[in-house]
Amino acid sequence: MVKRMITSVAGNGEDVNPMRVLCVENRPDYMATLKRGLERTGCEVLTANTVKEAFGLLTTELVEGVLLEYDLPGATGAAVRTDMKLLRPDVPILVFNGISSQTPFLLRFFTAYLRNRRDEDEDGDAS
Repeated sequence: MVKRMITSVAGNGEDVNPMRVLCVENRPDYMATLKRGLERTGCEVLTANTVKEAFGLLTTELVEGVLLEYDLPGATGAAVRTDMKLLRPDVPILVFNGISSQTPFLLRFFTAYLRNRRDEDEDGDAS
C-alpha cells in the first residue's frame, strides 16, 4: 500500500483503480496545486483545510493514504499523525514540509516525507 501511494503521488504509476487520498493543507493555493497534481496521476482526492475536517473525513470516508502538511494551525504534523494512526492504523501517511533539516525528525513519525519546495528554508532563502 505504501509503495502504491508513493507511486501515485510521484505520478509514475498506471494503476487502473484510482487511489483515494486525503490531502490536508490549510493554504488554498497549495491545496489546489496538490489536488490538481494528484488527480493527474489518477488519484481520487478528498481535501481538508483543517485538522477537524481531516478527522471528519478520516472517520466517514474510505481513504488509502493521507498527504499531510506538517505545519498546520494549532497542531503539528507529528501530533496529527499520532491521532490519525490511533483512528486508522492501516492508512499510510506522507508528510510534506519546506524545511529540509527536519527530515530525520519527520522520518521517525511518518511513512514517508516529501519536501515542499515552494516554502522557504530556515535561512529564508527560497528553495
